[in-house]
Amino acid sequence: MKRPRILLTLTLALCVLLLAACASSRHVPEGKFLLDKVKIEIDSGSARGLDRQELLTYLRQQPNHKMLWTVKLRLGVYNMSGKDSTKWYNKLARRLGEAPVVFDSALTAASTDQLQRVMVNKGYLGATAEAVTTYDSAKRKARILYRLHPGTPHTIGSISYNFPDSAFADIALRDTSRMAIRPGDLLDRSLLETEREVIIGRLRDHGYYGIDKEAITFNADTTAGSYTADLDMTLAFKPRQDMPDSLAERRQLQEYLVRKVVYVTDFNQSRMLNGAGIDARDTVAYKGLEIVYGQKHYLRPEVLYENCFIQPGRPFSDRDVERTYRALSRLQILKYVNIRFQHAGEIGDIGLIDAYILLTPGRSQSVALELEGTNSEGDLGVAAAVSYRHLNVGKGSETLSVKLTGAYESLSGNLEGLIHNRYMEYSVDLGVNFPKFKAPFLKERFKRRINATSEMNFSLNYQERPEYTRIISTAGWSYKWSERQATTRHTLTPIDINYVYLPESTLNFIDDIAPDNPLLRYSYEDHFIMRLGYSYYHTNKRAQTPWTRGIQKNIYTFRANVETAGNLLYAFSNIFNHRPHPSQDPYKIFGIHYSQYVRGEADFGFLHQFDHRNSLAFHAGFGIGYPYGNSTILPFEKRFYGGGANGVRGWDVRTLGPGSYPGTNNVSDFINQCGDIRLDLSAEYRAKLFWVIELGLFIDAGNIWTIHSYPNQPGGMFHFNSFYKEIAAAYGLGLRLDFNYFLLRFDMGMKAHNPASGQEPWPIIHPDWHRDHSFHFSIGYPF
Repeated sequence: MKRPRILLTLTLALCVLLLAACASSRHVPEGKFLLDKVKIEIDSGSARGLDRQELLTYLRQQPNHKMLWTVKLRLGVYNMSGKDSTKWYNKLARRLGEAPVVFDSALTAASTDQLQRVMVNKGYLGATAEAVTTYDSAKRKARILYRLHPGTPHTIGSISYNFPDSAFADIALRDTSRMAIRPGDLLDRSLLETEREVIIGRLRDHGYYGIDKEAITFNADTTAGSYTADLDMTLAFKPRQDMPDSLAERRQLQEYLVRKVVYVTDFNQSRMLNGAGIDARDTVAYKGLEIVYGQKHYLRPEVLYENCFIQPGRPFSDRDVERTYRALSRLQILKYVNIRFQHAGEIGDIGLIDAYILLTPGRSQSVALELEGTNSEGDLGVAAAVSYRHLNVGKGSETLSVKLTGAYESLSGNLEGLIHNRYMEYSVDLGVNFPKFKAPFLKERFKRRINATSEMNFSLNYQERPEYTRIISTAGWSYKWSERQATTRHTLTPIDINYVYLPESTLNFIDDIAPDNPLLRYSYEDHFIMRLGYSYYHTNKRAQTPWTRGIQKNIYTFRANVETAGNLLYAFSNIFNHRPHPSQDPYKIFGIHYSQYVRGEADFGFLHQFDHRNSLAFHAGFGIGYPYGNSTILPFEKRFYGGGANGVRGWDVRTLGPGSYPGTNNVSDFINQCGDIRLDLSAEYRAKLFWVIELGLFIDAGNIWTIHSYPNQPGGMFHFNSFYKEIAAAYGLGLRLDFNYFLLRFDMGMKAHNPASGQEPWPIIHPDWHRDHSFHFSIGYPF
């Protein structure tokens, strides 16, 4: 089918959907009305602390979803179904679409009451709400206007705290700058609830296991005619409900010490704790811990000790419990972790509890096999890969992963002068993950506090091509750790080595393919990179829980990494074999030229969610790399490139830039379309349509540049006074399939501004489909 017919078909299908959406009352029962629109109106000047988007989540009924706030596309899909629900196409349309929301006066009344309660809870004690419903009998549609009259809010005047003992006050009020409520705040019950959690959390972190937030009560003293409330907080004697009766009768708050810590390493629901103790195969005592083993000693005692922050003889602490959960969750051999406490008596006024850490192991080993067949212009090939994973190779939850890959493709035609008559590739990838900060000269206390994992990786890739044989090997060591509930993550790579070696090639192979191209020569010559790097990630995205109400409107992420290579080798080379001009006569290690450079990049992403189905995303990225000392050019794999599914989407990958460099439309020219500086700017509107289908509308801008002027990249050098003229721009449309666990993305980009010399500078004014479009398929959002 030709492209115009495809576009016509899509246009007709869209028109059908729009017409179906216009007949939105088709499946509304007789005598009923379609809920067409809902609006919340708040009296002007009295909306402090009230958010309309949040208030909408309290409504019992909301209209059908609108795409771009205008078209009810999902309702249109549903309306395409007939009345006979047994037919398959009617079932499919109803499953993909959304049934009409039929107006219900009872739900409207319930929503009005709910909105009033919300305003009262926010501090508007005299608030009222009303619902005004208007009907369109001809179109059988109803609209609801909720008018909210909050009135004057009550604010907090003074705050007084009543504690039974000064010791409680010293703990609870230790850092008043982090308290949730202050004079002048609204008398908001959610703030009072947060204040209770803050104070109780501090007390439970200092041994008061028997207390919970019900022990704190607030009393607001309001005076007639005044909208200022004096708040009185009282810590009452209300022990936890799960305490024994003998403790519940005691009218005092006890500090609790941990008497003992017991690990049960092979726990299941059929083995429950009871007063008679635990049926155990073997019990080991290690540094104050009691470890109860089942059939297998699958974790070493020192591993369990290193990941336990609950210690006998110390006061109970919620923080220690949370740190223990977090540490044990890094041990991938464990399927479930549960920590329970039992009362163990008293010593005077001090209570005693025992901690039971219950572990359930998972499957330790797995194997996966992958097969692939290829057909390249009649030349047949096959590839196979086998992966093996062991989650507890050293009885410390060390994860070993091994992957072996092999590929073969036959060649036909004239093979004269070549050294191989086939394409062959073998590779092995080996990785070991240690759930511990493994490093010498560091104190154990520091290693436990930072809670890092150590990773070792090694890979070897052997390639046979008609013109050459190449070996690529890598090896590295890195540390990874996170903080603040994984919203901030760090990766430190003290050493990472990359070595490329060509033991065999055709006569004058490099001179033939790249006589005057240093970039291409570097890609095929032997080279050595030894680098050090650090990366940082931070986001404000909060974890979604079943009780989370509404959406997080604004989410941002920030990523940055910096690396440097060759400095240590250069220092030794300069000491033992000083050369006046190393850039012209570079130093070598094992007879191989090594690279020296510094490289950094940063990306910032921002997502604004209008509601659950519409959002707007922004992205800005910048990167720069600089060769020095022993190098005059960055390694090819460290240079930046433009275009592609995650760049300026009006260009295919590696076909944009650098600067105004036009390219040659030669397949091998991608080697020249890379640079030392990158700039990316993007904006994207995202809308969920129906089923798993999403729509994306995007605008991209950016380019890459070189720091130095290279003869094979004319026009590619960065200049402050002209770089803005060389920023490429594109626009486009995307279709996404969101399956929750992964997202498939199809983007079609069109060039808007093309900075390449000799090309049409403004394709947005004079578009040409064959010249200006680019199609991309990828997994996941671009940012």
